[in-house]
Order: sequence, then C-alpha cells, then structure tokens
Amino acid sequence: MSSAQIELSGIERVFLLGDSEVHALRNLQLTIGAGEYVAVMGPSGSGKSTLLNLLGLLDRPNTGTYLLEGRDVTTLTPDEQARVRSQRIGFVFQSFHLVPRLTAAENIALPMMLAGLAPAQRNARVAQALKDYGLENRADHRPDELSGGQRQRVAIARATIMQPAVILADEPTGNLDRTTGDEVVRLLETLNAQGVTLIVVTHDASLGARARRQLLMEDGAIKRDTASTPVSSGA
Repeated sequence: MSSAQIELSGIERVFLLGDSEVHALRNLQLTIGAGEYVAVMGPSGSGKSTLLNLLGLLDRPNTGTYLLEGRDVTTLTPDEQARVRSQRIGFVFQSFHLVPRLTAAENIALPMMLAGLAPAQRNARVAQALKDYGLENRADHRPDELSGGQRQRVAIARATIMQPAVILADEPTGNLDRTTGDEVVRLLETLNAQGVTLIVVTHDASLGARARRQLLMEDGAIKRDTASTPVSSGA
C-alpha cells in the first residue's frame, strides 16, 4: 500500500453559531510524514473532529492550504475532492457506518462500486479482504447479524479496499470492549506497518500511547506535539 504526506499551513475553520463565531481550528501548521502513525487527542470541543473532517475532505477550511501528496486539495472542485477521497483516503468510525441492508461482502465492495471497478476485480478484492480479516464465514451476514468486532473489521476492510494512502480513524475502539478494541487496533497498526499513513482520533490515553506521535489539541490549536516510543502491540 502507498502512503501520503500531509501539510497544513495557516488553516482556520470558523463556524457561525447565532451571532457568535466559533474558531474550531486556529492558524494550524502541521506536517505529517508519509507512513506516520499519529494520535490526535484532547478534550471534547478541542477541534479533533474538525481536523479529521478537514483531512478527510469532508469539510473545507476558511483560510489556509492543505497539501496532500504535494497537491493543494483545498482548491479542488467537490467532484475532484470526492475522487481523491475515494481513491486516497480510508475512514474508520466509532459507529461503523455500515449500510444495514447490505451483507458484509456488499459493504466491503461498496467503494469499488462507486468508483466503477469491474465486477471481476471487485469480487477478487472482496474475497481477499474477507480472508485477510477473518470474515469468510460472515460474508453473507448483514451488520445486525455481526458482533461489534466483526462490524469494525468489515468497516476497516471497506476503508482499505481501494488501497488508500491515508487511514483516518475516529474513536475506532469507542464501541468495543478492550480485547476486541486491541484486536482492531492491531489490524490498523498492521496497515501502518505496510506503509499507510495512520491518523487516529481518540480519548483513550492507552490507545494514544501506542502511536509514534501524539498531537494534543486545545481550543482549535495544537498545544503539544510529541514523538514517543510506541507501546508494543503485545502490551
């Protein structure tokens, strides 16, 4: 899998709430190298989710530039941004965001269908993903027939089926027990070890400690940026 460098310069994101302005992100300067493993931490309202939405091209900054793989993606049209999002960025959410009426296999195939990949190519990739994530005997099950851990594995398989360069994970273990959460984190870390840039938003200090770099956000700004010796996956 490929990876991507991210460069944010002078990023501001302001929301209007009634007559008042809320500065969700304030003059953000941030470079994340290709293949890094970064945890974004901080209290609720600190700007973590706004940053993740911006990195995932789900939102645009009011000012500033965002370079993804050297390309200023803030200047792209919505259609061009959607193309970059589908081909270069994978999302993993706390609440899984699976389509309830689709089977595990169909959920995994969805990004490839939207991107127009041929059925034979889709089927081959889905079969491999089901095997890789230990879901072969769950291929025809809908989300309500899967455990939380199985649902999150389907979500990760779907997020990575287009072989993205960046994975954005928003509280990926938030709805899982500790053992299942550790298993999901190890899956994400395996992808990072293969070269994918991994950015995890979390309130969980022990999960944050596993990353090689921690960003602590407060009031829309990065208050602390520390590199650490990661906690091993056997911890």
